Amino acid sequence: MNLSVNWVDGMLMVGKSHSGHSITMDGPIEIGGENLGIRPMEMLLLGVAGCTMIDVVTTLKKMRQDLSHCETRISAERANEHPKVFTDIHIHFIIKGKDIDPKKVDKAISLSAEKYCSASIMLGKTAKITHDFEVLE
Repeated sequence: MNLSVNWVDGMLMVGKSHSGHSITMDGPIEIGGENLGIRPMEMLLLGVAGCTMIDVVTTLKKMRQDLSHCETRISAERANEHPKVFTDIHIHFIIKGKDIDPKKVDKAISLSAEKYCSASIMLGKTAKITHDFEVLE
């Protein structure tokens, strides 16, 4: 993959993905940003959420689950000292659909966490990553 980030002004940046999509990033006001975009470390967590969600949705569909909604909510803690790596990450899945089997949801999440999600497996080298889920009809 080849990506680029271009500095605009202050702490404002525009990132361009390999697939041609752009995103605005900015820093907080206290370091010269203007809060005009997502923080880079927030984007890292969104990447984990998206990566694991692709795995879980794909796996549940292969398991013939009638999925109508999937949401991930992530909470994370960072180290106090530099480098301020993530130390704890919790991913909560909210799954909706008809007759969803919780055992299959648990299996799909485990497969993502242990085998498929490159982003969470990589971050798991420095952070303790936990998961849970709820199934709503």
